[in-house]
Amino acid sequence: MHQPTEVRTDHGHDPYVRVRGAREHNLRGVDVDIPRDALTVFTGVSGSGKSSLAFGTLYAEAQRRYFESVAPYAHRLIHQIGAPKVDSVTGLPPAVSLEQRRSSPGSRSSVGTVTLLSNSLRMLFSRAGTYPPGAERLDSDAFSPNTAAGACPSCHGLGRIHRTGEELLVPDPGLSIREGAVAAWPGAWQGKNLRDILEALGHDVDRPWRELPAKDREWILFTEEQPVVTVHPVRDADRIQRPYQGTYMSAHRYVMRTFSDSRSAALRARAEKFLTDAPCPQCEGRRLRPEALAVTFAGRTIAELAALALTDLDAVLASASPDGEAARVLAQDLRARIGPVTELGLGYLSLDRTAPTLSAGELQRLRLATQLRSGLFGVVYVLDEPSAGLHPADTEALLGVLDRLKEAGNTVFVVEHHLDVVRHADWLVDVGPLAGERGGQVLHSGPPADLAGVSESATARHLFAARESVLEPARGSARGSDGAVREVRRPTGEVLLSGVDRHNLRDLDARFPLGVFTAVTGVSGSGKSTLVGQTLAREVDGRTADPGFPVRRLVEVDQKPIGRTPRSNLATYTGLFDVVRKLFTQSPQARARGWKAGRFSFNVAGGRCETCQGEGFVSVELLFLPSTYAPCPDCGGARYNAETLEARYEGLDIAEVLALTVESAARFFADVPAAARSLRALEEIGLGYLRLGQPATELSGGEAQRIKLATELQRLRRDHTLYLLDEPTTGLHPADVRVLLRQLHGLVDAGHSVVVVEHDMDVVAGADWVIDLGPGGGADGGRVVAAGTPREVARTPGSRTAPYLARALDGLALADGTASA
Repeated sequence: MHQPTEVRTDHGHDPYVRVRGAREHNLRGVDVDIPRDALTVFTGVSGSGKSSLAFGTLYAEAQRRYFESVAPYAHRLIHQIGAPKVDSVTGLPPAVSLEQRRSSPGSRSSVGTVTLLSNSLRMLFSRAGTYPPGAERLDSDAFSPNTAAGACPSCHGLGRIHRTGEELLVPDPGLSIREGAVAAWPGAWQGKNLRDILEALGHDVDRPWRELPAKDREWILFTEEQPVVTVHPVRDADRIQRPYQGTYMSAHRYVMRTFSDSRSAALRARAEKFLTDAPCPQCEGRRLRPEALAVTFAGRTIAELAALALTDLDAVLASASPDGEAARVLAQDLRARIGPVTELGLGYLSLDRTAPTLSAGELQRLRLATQLRSGLFGVVYVLDEPSAGLHPADTEALLGVLDRLKEAGNTVFVVEHHLDVVRHADWLVDVGPLAGERGGQVLHSGPPADLAGVSESATARHLFAARESVLEPARGSARGSDGAVREVRRPTGEVLLSGVDRHNLRDLDARFPLGVFTAVTGVSGSGKSTLVGQTLAREVDGRTADPGFPVRRLVEVDQKPIGRTPRSNLATYTGLFDVVRKLFTQSPQARARGWKAGRFSFNVAGGRCETCQGEGFVSVELLFLPSTYAPCPDCGGARYNAETLEARYEGLDIAEVLALTVESAARFFADVPAAARSLRALEEIGLGYLRLGQPATELSGGEAQRIKLATELQRLRRDHTLYLLDEPTTGLHPADVRVLLRQLHGLVDAGHSVVVVEHDMDVVAGADWVIDLGPGGGADGGRVVAAGTPREVARTPGSRTAPYLARALDGLALADGTASA
């Protein structure tokens, strides 16, 4: 491995960040030196340890030093959060993390609030807006829907209101209350309790709903009263039920309270089925008070400007004639802040676009654009795959932004798989050689060109070898398993979409062939996710029950987290944990004590550690910083109490089993068919390095998506299934892309259909059918620019995808020893 010599600058500062003995996660006592004031890219297959080095060690150590420096109070936080496992790190400046956070931002968070552009726009309206005659000048807070001064009092600044009605709450009026006419009520005991209370109040619960008096139906569904009555439950022969005091709650009150207050995503989703979502009638969805909406700039209200795509907003500001120096300066500042956002290919976004609707890649690039205006220098920026979700046409702009951060006097560390970004680096740290227990070593630290001599590097094979198809040994334009080039598949049917009018799609017609692998391409914001994730999914989902429709089942595999707390993990999501718990009930210790499977669940009292409630972690509040998780001080992250850990299966306790990697667990449970099937599916999709109990909060979006796909693969059915995936190669090393695509093409070979939204041109080149949207993003997109085989699309004039696809096809032709068509 390349190690720089001890070089000192004229000022006596070491120009390298020097790491010694890093042991975080799977790192094996790593020693590495990385230059400051340079663009360094960390590479390696998924799970190799590159993020453990960049984020788990370097950024975590910078964060620890910050806590240590700010106040004595913070010293306690250091002990709670824990320091990275490393002997020493020298030469490390303060660090800023731009990680792809997987937590969902609140509904009040938007593009404007993330980038702080809303602050500038509000100031522009406050200082330079045109007010109605006689109106008082408003403070900038009065133009924010997130403040009491600005929010519409009817919808509290949300712009939409949730309502319900009798037809939603009681979908089948032919049923009686006892038969479940009020569908919105909860099931099980709580629903029976409400019916018993109504009967005690004198209502006829056995009469069909439609035959009840209108005033009774109105009261049952919508009353705000909560009368308390004595309920005498019907006695069962095998148990005694005593009278109790029951409190009535109307269906409307129950639904609204559950929707707004419940912490259960499942309960909130159920409550939402009984609600309609409509624009607020008072502010018409504009979220602000009338006084703020009466102020204009360039003839438009702040709500109208916030709804424009950023490129259009910039054009309005450029053509406006500001009245006065303050207005001119504020307009110029706003345009200067918009510039980096549009440069990163996000000009199609509007300021009022809510943050939960953005991808993790979009959010990270918005934060990156904001940092360009921060003026910071002398810091380390640590970025997590900033190319995620970027069309090849936008990658060059990203490289320019990274260079500008470096030229401003900063050090830039990037965890990245995109080979164009890797080639652009000043310095390369390659971690591997494989994932999990077989990774954790620095194979190379030095200039990118020097990686060519590292034979065990998977990155080197893709970076320097003659271009290989990521589909090998799959199919399509690449070599098949028999070594021969195979033609594209013939469709077995099709799904036609016509006149689609949603978001930026305008009267769009599209044809999706079935029984083949289809790739949907286009620049960011061109309408790909709207076409596939919303329009196609809704059309197919609504017709799977139709006997004449060729698709019998729809599976959407998105990148949303499999859980939002450490309580959710890989084993619980896949159902593997149910098998494991049953095995532990057969242990001698469990049998002797009469323990059932519930004893080995960390979600219920009994076997779990009560200090952390079975999470293994406790939440640490950091005052002015986001809260974080730290290992439980009592169980040390084991999740269980000491007594439960006495039970062992094949020599391991339940916590030690959860600490196994998928690869190790596959060997451990080789003789347990129910477990082996799940583990084999996870291994085959390239997730062998993950731990069974790895918290959902530690998983990337790409890992979550592949866990969902593996869960589907283990219960593969014969019915024709349409699989929809949104950028499945996000976060994948080229070597891992092959593994994933082998599975996806295997689904098609088994008679199913696969549609992917994708930016990786090697993947697109191996598809059977390509639909290219564009030509631009936002209002400039939403049209089918080209549709056909990859070679047909690559020859389409006016397509921003075509030249990159043509280049990928030429690479495949060279790899196969054939000429490009």
